[in-house]
Amino acid sequence: MNHKKLFRLYREEKLTVRKRGGRKRAIGTRAPMLIPMAANERWSLDFVSDQLTDGRRFRVLTVVDDCTRECLGLVADTSLSGLRVARELDRIIEERGKPRMIVSDNGSEFTSNAILQWTDRAKVDWHYIAPGKPIQNAFIESFNGRLRDEFLNETLFSSLAHARSALSNWRSDYNDHRPHSGLGWLTPAEFAQTIDPRRDAVLRSRNGSAPQPAASGHKCSNQKPLERTQNWIKLGGKVTKRVGGRRCAETRGGGSTQALCRSGEARMAGIFRRRG
Repeated sequence: MNHKKLFRLYREEKLTVRKRGGRKRAIGTRAPMLIPMAANERWSLDFVSDQLTDGRRFRVLTVVDDCTRECLGLVADTSLSGLRVARELDRIIEERGKPRMIVSDNGSEFTSNAILQWTDRAKVDWHYIAPGKPIQNAFIESFNGRLRDEFLNETLFSSLAHARSALSNWRSDYNDHRPHSGLGWLTPAEFAQTIDPRRDAVLRSRNGSAPQPAASGHKCSNQKPLERTQNWIKLGGKVTKRVGGRRCAETRGGGSTQALCRSGEARMAGIFRRRG
């Protein structure tokens, strides 16, 4: 029996192993996002994991407002399903209001049917970043880095209740007492009270930690203007000037100006000598 007949019998008896298809991803908006200019315009969600002193692991759901940088929620539990995420979002919306858009990665909790049903019921746009591109959710990734470096890596949690209490205290300190360089060294709570949605994003960061741009170059007031009668000719690093029957070349270097002048008669005499 050759291999062709063997494959035909396998197909007829339906003995072929079904190939596993690719992972199904939720359908959401994937258009480029703009910079948020008002509170509740865009929220970011993500998960951070840690463990207790007895070795049990737990996860933390982090929710951040991308405009005011406020931490809206730190939910710690051993298991956080899509239904639990939807309940926590409902609780935050009751306290703060509904966002216009929510950004997250393609995790199974965020692509579950519970989240898809919640977005339809709450009328909130859910934006999924491209797979393997966490930089597209930079606000929550930056916050998670600070949370881990400043708190999770420095604290030992004896129980889940201890972790929840400590997370609540750190969240209060982060929102009310910790200045943010991207907000002009204001705390997120202070910036949320003084934010103006109509101003430009550049004005928001004018007092940030980024260095101020250098002043643009301009012409000095004492610079001598070029006159038409002098017929300036620029060649590389030299500037030549014709005045009458003489040609004067000025080379600038080392802070000094050297003038090399040679008359037209001397040039012609040198040419005749070489020919003779």
